[in-house]
Amino acid sequence: MTPIARTLLAIAALALLIATGLGAYASHGLEGVLEPRALASLDTAIDYHFFHALGLLAAAILVDRCPDAWLFRAAAVLFIAGIVLFSGSIYVTALGGPAGFGRAAPLGGVSFMAGWLALAVGALRR
Repeated sequence: MTPIARTLLAIAALALLIATGLGAYASHGLEGVLEPRALASLDTAIDYHFFHALGLLAAAILVDRCPDAWLFRAAAVLFIAGIVLFSGSIYVTALGGPAGFGRAAPLGGVSFMAGWLALAVGALRR
């Protein structure tokens, strides 16, 4: 396995670990503690975190199989950015952090979409 693919695979596994842990904490530790709207936002952030960590896992596998395909590497980086910006900003605001962090969520959403586009274009070019 190439070093970059190994690194991306490890990041994907850790992202999935974190998403799973946050999901369990939200459903067992925060129900009744957070307002329903904040809990719903947190659930959405966890769902997107999980789905895009799976996308990152796929991109890591593709980077290993096609090391010359820069679009697969770009997709991986965009998925990581999306998880941090979209899900991360919602985590912070839902858990009582400054509302200003929420302004990063749209950038994360664009990163997610750009990541899927890079994956699609990379696949079509192969």
